[in-house]
Amino acid sequence: MRIEEIIRKKRDGGELDEAEINRIVSGLSNNTLPNEQAAAFAMAVFFRSMTENEISKLTIAMARSGDVIDWAGENLAGPVVDKHSTGGVGDKVSFALAPIAAACGCYVPMISGRGLGHSGGTLDKIESIPGYRVQPGIDEFKRVVRETGCAIIGQTGELAPADRKLYALRDITATIESVPLITASILSKKIAAGNQALVMDIKTGSGAFMPSLEAANTLAECIVATGNEAKLKTRALVTDMSEPLGKTAGNAVEIDEIVHYLTDKYREERLDTVIKSLCAEMLTSAGVEQNVETALTRIESAITSGRAAEIFAKMVAALGGPADFMEKHETYLPNAKYAAVVMPGKTGFLSEINTRRIGEAIVDLGGGRQRTDDRLDLSVGFTDIAPTGAAVGNERPLAIARAASKDALNKAIAAYSDACVISDTKPEARPLIYNTVA
Repeated sequence: MRIEEIIRKKRDGGELDEAEINRIVSGLSNNTLPNEQAAAFAMAVFFRSMTENEISKLTIAMARSGDVIDWAGENLAGPVVDKHSTGGVGDKVSFALAPIAAACGCYVPMISGRGLGHSGGTLDKIESIPGYRVQPGIDEFKRVVRETGCAIIGQTGELAPADRKLYALRDITATIESVPLITASILSKKIAAGNQALVMDIKTGSGAFMPSLEAANTLAECIVATGNEAKLKTRALVTDMSEPLGKTAGNAVEIDEIVHYLTDKYREERLDTVIKSLCAEMLTSAGVEQNVETALTRIESAITSGRAAEIFAKMVAALGGPADFMEKHETYLPNAKYAAVVMPGKTGFLSEINTRRIGEAIVDLGGGRQRTDDRLDLSVGFTDIAPTGAAVGNERPLAIARAASKDALNKAIAAYSDACVISDTKPEARPLIYNTVA
């Protein structure tokens, strides 16, 4: 079975059978499929899409391309459940959500990815913590989940190896937005991690890969249908990404914000709502709580009691980070050499943000990748971000830019300013959660 014939068939709109899909996945997992052909396959799927049957077969094949974790022998005291986001700018939800869910009785084996395009990567952000190992072996991964309740890691060589290669290629071949490839990538990792339930955060808006609500709903329905078909209980929330989530966007700066969130020193309203809404879905879908109201009460207690912060600290230490990270995080996280405020061009209300442009500005600063082998500057980004609807002017800047050089700083300031629209009237508030798919 020649690979080029499989690619040609999909290029021409044909439906691939199980053997053809398995041939592609096998080549991805054992590195016999050249990058050129893998990229051509991704582009063919991008333009021709896939049927529900193809997506299901691709997902299962990719999940089974390596080891599939079985938690049955670990004697866990609660359900194994996870959350995944399609990504955006300032999306730091996972770092709070995993320890909160663990504090509420769940076990969260979270396998995450690096940045894609303008969207920041969970692994890049947590690598801001010195010593933190994002690729432990499976035995260590299982031990950390068992002992602390959660672990945020990247794909090991044993878990969904076919996705590892395709994931990296999608970032540099303009095929990130493909619904079949997004679905198979996310679900293959979650199935391989042995999850019993999954809650998806599907982003929509100017900072999302699915900017239109229609496209976001389509992706949510595809992921939920495919996940349930694969016996993974799946729900999805469609949430807003028309502006950065929280007060920070970057890598280390987002970890700093999460420390303040978990220690209950400061919780930005939109970020807090998204975290608690997704966590409530995790608890109810896993059967830990019977309804959203009781789940939210339990979640709030996990934060205010300090239990979630304690679990995050234990996870960091168990995976090689500093044992006193929560107490001394400011001394451990990298700090950009230069910083300056981003002032609006006039006084008024911040009515609109081109959030994708903010993400691209972070990439330009060195905080994201333009090539797969790029080395990141984890200190750069934006802090003190003003939300849409805020009154901005001489007393309230748009944000603070942080960079490694004065030239990069000036470019970041200009890019951020250009991405913002200031109006004389306050804009109407947008929904934060548009839809729930179950």
